[in-house]
Amino acid sequence: MIKLVPILYLLLLSFSTIIAPISNDQTNDAILTTFKNGSSREIAKFMEQSVELNINGNQGEFSKNQAELVLRDFFKKYPPENFEILHESNSGEQIKNYIGTYQSMGEPYRILIKGKIFRDEMRIYSIEIMKY
Repeated sequence: MIKLVPILYLLLLSFSTIIAPISNDQTNDAILTTFKNGSSREIAKFMEQSVELNINGNQGEFSKNQAELVLRDFFKKYPPENFEILHESNSGEQIKNYIGTYQSMGEPYRILIKGKIFRDEMRIYSIEIMKY
């Protein structure tokens, strides 16, 4: 029985390292898909109740519903052609940032998404969209 404890410990440790990247990949895929589709409604599912938006220098703090409307207007004016996550970083265990490139009408935009991890789920608190 004593020899079985280290084996169980190693199995649990290896299982936990396998599970963590899957949830990150799912979050990445969901964010990638929502920006590729220009779906403000889907992006809003990841938002905090209060969100900072900065779109080409026009910035403010908005409720989740208001932020969804602002993003919907952005996507109408600048329909998506492509979106790609260029960089992902973590600051501690609870802060996650994405830098991506959004393509619309042949023009590139840099998108910076900042979020917190809460109960294994990303909650976006800031989105910055700037034309290159």
